[in-house]
Amino acid sequence: MTAKAKICGLSNLETMNAAIDAGASIIGFVFFPPSPRNVDPVIAGELCNSAKGKIQTAGVFVNPDDALLGEVLKEADLDYIQLHGTETLERIQYIKSRFGKKVIKAISVASVSDIARAREYENHVDMLLFDAKPPTDMENALPGGNGLEFDWQLIAGKEWKVPWLLSGGLDETNVAQAIKISGAKMVDVSSGVEETPGTKNIEKINAFMKAIQEIE
Repeated sequence: MTAKAKICGLSNLETMNAAIDAGASIIGFVFFPPSPRNVDPVIAGELCNSAKGKIQTAGVFVNPDDALLGEVLKEADLDYIQLHGTETLERIQYIKSRFGKKVIKAISVASVSDIARAREYENHVDMLLFDAKPPTDMENALPGGNGLEFDWQLIAGKEWKVPWLLSGGLDETNVAQAIKISGAKMVDVSSGVEETPGTKNIEKINAFMKAIQEIE
């Protein structure tokens, strides 16, 4: 079965439509001001309206308060809230109940203990996402989208109660190998399909999806 893909950090109609046309399953919008991929809720809402019925949508947040979640969801009818910070289990359960959306919880990975930490969440979220943990000495590191890989063997052979995505440093040159090693059935890409941070490249989006679709 061909792996599915989530293309994250989109901010305009042209690249969003390219992701849809290329066969992505989920598109993501980032609501985190320090990120070069941060998008205005009104723009995201317009894109969500255009995407409705064609593809699922996710909003990426980092330790969001209720005001930010409410502001975004007032404009953008997202399918998923993706939490990419240090949100506690209690906070995640509250967000699910308060806002009535499916939740993806991102897990930053550098070692086996990070993978094990995901067990705390798998009974309480709709999807897990495993991303590379940035080193402590990395300047201007973001919670995700740093273009870093982690050891895909760490996740290989693991069984989870919910679907999961592999993220971190993926692009058209390594995604097939990453899928084969990790066993991922869904991958997430952002910086790997960009010209510069925050600027998506349609040719790279197409090449990334083609690399997935050609896996035997």
